[in-house]
Amino acid sequence: MRESLCLTLAILACLSSEALFASTLQIKVVDVESRQLPCRVHFKDASGVSIRAEGLPFWHDHFVCAGFAELRLRPGRYDYEIERGPEYERLTGSVEIVAGKRKKLVIALKRITNMSEKGWWSGELHVHRRVDEMPLHLRAEDLHVAPVITWWNEHDWWRERSVPENTLMKVDQNRYYDVMAGEDEREGGALLYYGLKKPLPLPGGRQAFPEYPSPVKFIAMARQQKGVWIDIEKPFWWDTPVWLASGQINSMGLANNHMCRSSMLENEAWGKARDEKRWPPPRGNGYWTQEIYYHVLNSGFRLPPSAGSASGVLANPVGYNRAYVHVGADFSYDRWWEGLKAGRSFVTNGPLLLCRANQFLPGHVFQTDGTQEIELAIEVISKDRIPAVEIIVNGRKKQSIPLELSEQSKLRTQLTFQKSGWFLVRAIVENPGTFRFASTAPYYVEIGKEKTRISRRSVQFFLDWLEERSARVPSKLDDEEKLGEVLQYHDKAKLFWRQLMQQANAT
Repeated sequence: MRESLCLTLAILACLSSEALFASTLQIKVVDVESRQLPCRVHFKDASGVSIRAEGLPFWHDHFVCAGFAELRLRPGRYDYEIERGPEYERLTGSVEIVAGKRKKLVIALKRITNMSEKGWWSGELHVHRRVDEMPLHLRAEDLHVAPVITWWNEHDWWRERSVPENTLMKVDQNRYYDVMAGEDEREGGALLYYGLKKPLPLPGGRQAFPEYPSPVKFIAMARQQKGVWIDIEKPFWWDTPVWLASGQINSMGLANNHMCRSSMLENEAWGKARDEKRWPPPRGNGYWTQEIYYHVLNSGFRLPPSAGSASGVLANPVGYNRAYVHVGADFSYDRWWEGLKAGRSFVTNGPLLLCRANQFLPGHVFQTDGTQEIELAIEVISKDRIPAVEIIVNGRKKQSIPLELSEQSKLRTQLTFQKSGWFLVRAIVENPGTFRFASTAPYYVEIGKEKTRISRRSVQFFLDWLEERSARVPSKLDDEEKLGEVLQYHDKAKLFWRQLMQQANAT
């Protein structure tokens, strides 16, 4: 009885101490017209520990809210960052919490630009968050398209649920998320699928089924349905040359999940590793990603770049890596994908990069029998310092135009093409800790009879890669029959790349 009384008194003492020293902070975020504004909040104590808000979605170092959050805090100083995608300013500050006091913090978040009014609509293709959270994520990140990965090798959300006839969900008037996106991620790398009516019957994960069946088998299975979109999630995955040779790929992840908001996943995971002497960490992976994509374009492929954050797996908010697609005023989910297919787009995890070449949007194909003169009009909107805007021609930096430290810059330059090729515009932020950038999709130039530039160097790059990749497969697959079935796709890919080398018309 005495021990029970002592325990009760101890509990009451703790409760009264908590009541005495804990405080409540109410955070209200509004727009310039004082309307409550959905947003993302990074809130940390003095030791750098991220604080959760009860009842609100939390991931890694942030929570999202509809513009209001209530936190129960101990006394002390707290730092915060508040964002709503790249079209709003980033607000930072600190607040001092006093024991037993209630405090209100009202923050007005200003819009920097309105991309949808200019015809540009944002989306991202790699989301691993809960389906019921998605409406709030779309609003808080000012995002318009976000398919949700509900099935992959490790987990199929639909095993315990019936598949609805319509998997596309609409939020407000112009935000969409599809609940039928999927991912096949094994030893060869990761492919992302969109537009399917039901999940593919994928084998288990990389540990259980690293090589068999070949991912190409599921590519063929998916293509039995119309309207399916297949994305190479990152360029450096080992099976990239095999997947490209299949002719069934729609896009490639240039702004991918190795690029995180406050850090960089510095290696290539189990993909093809870069030469770290050429591209040292932490940002070398970003340059390697771009170099491979340029080899793809130099091999004659016309794949638009895509973007994905893998929020829910890696340390990113939803929409950190995103693609902006020009649709115009008449926006719809289907029209967004049509614009992405046409390459009327740019990818970013920070700056906004608008470009017109002779008044045309990215993805345009210039056709002429003589010299092609091109005037570029470029607009950059950024919250971070960008030293220069770079013009990439056929995989090499053709121009580097210094950029003054300002929130918004406009510039013009010219290009001259006398042979077929391609070009794009990119801007890389001055951030030593992560690869923060923007890149337009490519423009293409066709001069005379040679419609497409095919580089012998780039084709050889993938042939060498494919030989190295094929030699790795037997170490993970000792069943001779299964090994032969997988390697047949590699053999077909080698034939494809050898035939492509015969068509090469550039060094």
